[in-house]
Amino acid sequence: MKSISFGQFYPAESIIHKSDPRAKVILAVLYIISSFVCKNILSFVLLVLSGLVIVLLSKIPLKLLLRSIKPLIFIMVFMSLLNLFMTKGGVSLYSFWLFEITSKGIYSAVSAVIRIITLIVGTSVFLTYTTTPISLTDGIEQLLNPLKKIKVPVHEFAMMMTIALRFIPTLIEETDKILAAQKARGADFSSGNIIKRAKALIPILVPLFISAFRRADELAIAMECRCYRGGEGRTKLHVLKYKASDILLILVFVTFLAALIMINHFGIDFNFIGDNWF
Repeated sequence: MKSISFGQFYPAESIIHKSDPRAKVILAVLYIISSFVCKNILSFVLLVLSGLVIVLLSKIPLKLLLRSIKPLIFIMVFMSLLNLFMTKGGVSLYSFWLFEITSKGIYSAVSAVIRIITLIVGTSVFLTYTTTPISLTDGIEQLLNPLKKIKVPVHEFAMMMTIALRFIPTLIEETDKILAAQKARGADFSSGNIIKRAKALIPILVPLFISAFRRADELAIAMECRCYRGGEGRTKLHVLKYKASDILLILVFVTFLAALIMINHFGIDFNFIGDNWF
């Protein structure tokens, strides 16, 4: 549980930290879209290199990002094995029983892992690690402002989403404390079959839910005591303004996305690579 660092802000002096939160939301969306438009080896290589550049620009320690990826290792292994054995095409490399490993299956497995890592890097670097919850709320609210014309509660939606992100590390820390307290009382969570292990989690889930509801009630009371009444009539101390660097970053990522689309459209087909490499 301690290895999960999603939702934590990492203070640093970088160009991404100083960027407008609206620009960072747009950059995160563009980067995630870029991962899904990749269809050949060259585009994936460029995507990985761009991810390394983003991490260097953000000045976020690589160890911290690896901690974010660690809890999803099981999902990545499962997805890669599923793609490895279920994808047909290319050159047959090895077969046993009902399963067959092909060159296209290897490519599909590797691309699935890269896409998952890209999702983590895009959301972590551009949003949670480099943006405070208040700035993220303001940025999302400003981007969704056009929806106010059709009576969508934009401010409440942005506030709710930001509070959820903010309380992920708090609930993880609370779970770790409850787990340690139950172990000190003699609880065993590692022995027995899967049903017994699931039943053993009940002493953790019950106090965790109670703690979560208590924290939510305390937060609601604190907001009411500060006269919070939603977004109606609210003013802001710091008004968001795009800077030249924000526009430049967005243009660079739009160009990068366009370049990936062109590479995928005119690039070498994977079957051609598979037939010659394997």
